[in-house]
Amino acid sequence: MAIQQLEHILVLAQDLEETKNFYVDALGLHVGDRPPFKFAGYWLYLGDTPVIHLALAEGDPALQEYFDEAPQVSNAYTGAQSAVEHIAFTATGHDELVARLEHLNVPYKKITVPLAGVRQIFVHDPNGLKLEINFAAASE
Repeated sequence: MAIQQLEHILVLAQDLEETKNFYVDALGLHVGDRPPFKFAGYWLYLGDTPVIHLALAEGDPALQEYFDEAPQVSNAYTGAQSAVEHIAFTATGHDELVARLEHLNVPYKKITVPLAGVRQIFVHDPNGLKLEINFAAASE
């Protein structure tokens, strides 16, 4: 067995709607089909692939029942520790994303990787999860 690709991540959201809106409005993902789980949530798609699953961080006993334990939420804003420092995506349309983030007043940081010329945008979702978005050197 070899790992071939990232399938999805589960984001435990403090505010489910705010988090969904961030990924849809700021990053351009879209809400798609989701199995009929007993707990609240969304599956957010990149094209035809559900890459981000959202569920409430606290207060949903059905989620605890599903996992047979209470979900653990860790993020930069609460100071809690996490094994995940950030998640990364490849993308095109650097200038379009910058304009979208500025229009929505979403803070971000831009970096260019030395020698490689890869441009990166770092942004936090409403729960403090850091996202790295990479643009190839030849992309706009």
